[in-house]
Amino acid sequence: MHIHELRGRSTQTLRGRSWEREAISGLVALAAQGAGSALVLHGELGTGKSALLEHAAAEAGGHTILRCRGYAEESELPLAAIYDLIKPLRADAAILDTPDRLALSRALLDLLTAAGAQRPVLCLIDDAHLIEPSTLDILLFAARRLSGTPIAAVIATGTDLPLTGIPRLRLGPLDAQACLLLAEDLGLTEPARTRVVEAGEGNPQAIIDLAGGAMRSATALATPEDLTRPLRLPATSVLRRAYQAQLDRLPADTRWLLLLAAADDEIGQAGLLKAAKLSAIEIGALAPAERSGLIRLSDDRVDFALALLRPLIYESATLAQRQAAHGLLARACDPHRQRLQRAVHLAAAASGPDPGLADELENAATHGGYSRASAALERAAQLTSEPADAANRLVSAARYAWMSGSADRARSLLTSAAPVADPDAGNRSELLAGEIQLRSGAAASTLDAMLTAYDRLISADRRLAVNALMRASEAVCFSGDTARFTDITRRAKVLRRADDSPRVELALDYLAGVAATFQGHHAGAGKALRRVNDLANQIDDAAAHTSASAASLLLADDHSAHRHASRAVEVARAAGEIAAIPIALEMLACAEYWLGRYDAAATTSWDGLASARASGQDNYASDHLAMLAVLAAIRGDREDCLNRTYQVAVAPGAGQINRPKALCRWALAVLDVIAGRPTDAVTRLASIADMTTGNGQVVIQVMATPWLAEAAAKSGEHTAAKAALYGFDLWASTTGDPVRRALSARCHALLAPRGSERAEEHFREALRLHLQGESDFERARTELLFGQELRRSRRARDAREHLHRALEAFCQMALPAWVDRCRAELRAAGESVDTKPACPSENLTPQQLQIARLVAEGATNREVAASLFLSPRTVDHHMRNIFTKLGIRSRIELTKVLL
Repeated sequence: MHIHELRGRSTQTLRGRSWEREAISGLVALAAQGAGSALVLHGELGTGKSALLEHAAAEAGGHTILRCRGYAEESELPLAAIYDLIKPLRADAAILDTPDRLALSRALLDLLTAAGAQRPVLCLIDDAHLIEPSTLDILLFAARRLSGTPIAAVIATGTDLPLTGIPRLRLGPLDAQACLLLAEDLGLTEPARTRVVEAGEGNPQAIIDLAGGAMRSATALATPEDLTRPLRLPATSVLRRAYQAQLDRLPADTRWLLLLAAADDEIGQAGLLKAAKLSAIEIGALAPAERSGLIRLSDDRVDFALALLRPLIYESATLAQRQAAHGLLARACDPHRQRLQRAVHLAAAASGPDPGLADELENAATHGGYSRASAALERAAQLTSEPADAANRLVSAARYAWMSGSADRARSLLTSAAPVADPDAGNRSELLAGEIQLRSGAAASTLDAMLTAYDRLISADRRLAVNALMRASEAVCFSGDTARFTDITRRAKVLRRADDSPRVELALDYLAGVAATFQGHHAGAGKALRRVNDLANQIDDAAAHTSASAASLLLADDHSAHRHASRAVEVARAAGEIAAIPIALEMLACAEYWLGRYDAAATTSWDGLASARASGQDNYASDHLAMLAVLAAIRGDREDCLNRTYQVAVAPGAGQINRPKALCRWALAVLDVIAGRPTDAVTRLASIADMTTGNGQVVIQVMATPWLAEAAAKSGEHTAAKAALYGFDLWASTTGDPVRRALSARCHALLAPRGSERAEEHFREALRLHLQGESDFERARTELLFGQELRRSRRARDAREHLHRALEAFCQMALPAWVDRCRAELRAAGESVDTKPACPSENLTPQQLQIARLVAEGATNREVAASLFLSPRTVDHHMRNIFTKLGIRSRIELTKVLL
């Protein structure tokens, strides 16, 4: 936000703060017209107050600009700020000699008014909270009386001063989009850019300072070690120096209480009160820090102005002070309710290996979240004198780090454990490394690694051996080499025992059911897959429900799939198991797709994309991007679809994962169908399940079969479609699901001789089955395709009946591309069709329509922005255009139009 220079690169673009800039520009412009006024900017350190003052100065061409600011060293020096303000006017300093404050206040206002008679005046007052109080009162007297003068004043303050009578703007955090643009201005690229923006918490000066540190680093936060190391404000940081100066001015007791708060990121007000009492210090000693905005207390939270302030306070203390703080905090913890917290503090106070304390930390680790458990086990390893025991604890710490969503930290911990790991730790480490690699890198190579791990584990740890097979099955689904599933099932068959735990039984049933499905034995698969559902309800964790959701999708029980996936997400979030969320959301999006809830599926995929990226799961990020491409294609949004497919093509590890590539081929084929390029669509779709390459995606081929049949019917190339339809029928006929059976009937209608009785019978059977299902979109497509068939058979009157039903449905779903196809068919059937939109929402762009639907469903602008990776101001802009295009003025009206 500040005008700044980094490594010789000057950036003078103010990012964000558009509302504040507009307010300041208006203030300056009105003053030039004789309508002066004042404005207060209130914000914490680094939020851009000084930058906005510079913006005001830049806007004030032709004005006399007067400046002053407060300094901590002069906070008790009367009139210093006024002296600086009037100095450019060459005024007689004798006016400051009067002891009468009212007279002095009037004299200052008269002096400014006289200057304004020559040319407009702009007064810029920075750090007003550091100006001596009586002097500030004099300045405010003048600021409140600028109406009717050519004088404007902008006053920046870091604390919430009682500046009554003057409008104020509070500077909150910059929005995400502005932060990313600022980081780009500073020359940052990924992954450093995202890390810096997240650590900066919307504070522009923090982003600038952190970027400076990253640019000076040889690695620029690119190595795994850099990515796992918490960011700190560098020694050269402007913000660090400002905070340190504030801290240095605080009383010793205040600094001690701040150290206690900084040493425990879970401490609440009650805990801090207890620690203060043990220190024989009144909690009121924190008041100076609260007044300066450094810290905020609530019933259950102690929040610093910026998270970066916590390590600054902690690391500014000496080692002895930190150890003393941890020792006291350990005494303040309840030994029963706060076992982990107490053990962590005792460990931090320790100065060397302590086997007993290491054991206590390990035993207490499960009493906290995964992230805290990982940190506790890492510290336990440091306190462990036996290398093999330390390695075991490091591997456990890595597992918890992975579960908490920290893939890079997990890798780093595994690297630390490797040199001293015994066979048991080595096996667990290999399995975890394979799981991370599977979801973040080369899925194809992971399959062989997991099968090799199984062969080693089967005699040592049966539970881990089963886990290796589950990961191997996941690798097959990513790569598409379904022939290799026989390698998995051959190993799984010898594992079954009568006394299997529910978790092992679920895994083996899942593998058996998936294997049978891949072989086309759907009836045999059903029994095993239904047992997976029952066992998941019994186990009730994220992994079990995710497997059950996948099993339900294979059974075509979409409601069950939706229920299990929703529960998986719920359980994972409640437990802080971040690593489990992306795959659970993928299952949820697939269930929503089959239920015809495309908007919900898109929202879920956006959520999944964000969670996958945040947890370092690049392969699942590609899956979610590809699903968004499919949904964009179905909406007829060509630009969005092409954008998503490009993102998949350039994503990390894109060459080794075939599932997202298959989804993208499906998406592009849908665009081909809509654009009238059926031959291209057939070529794309026929390649999805090519088993000769080891890259086929049978499940996606099945999902895309209805599109392949349509493209084949229009191109005349039936061979691939008939082969795919054979597999689709094997599945659909065993599920009993009306939507799948309707799609099967429609495919047979399309591939039957044109104009034949058999084609019409299949179409009518499809429409009958659609009435029992839930996919309005597919029903409308069947009406459209049947209407086309009837028109081409010279039955225009019958065709128009079905085409009108399709038009009405697509209009209600606000799908302009499909509405246009219906109108074209109606015109071809001899009907004059009004070119005006049949529904107002057709006037909206695809992105506007997506935003409008989310808002109509009750989302706030900020929630919409978060789900679509837009800034709130961008959403505000779109909403204004949406209201204008639809001719409405409220969200209630929007709901009536769209829902």
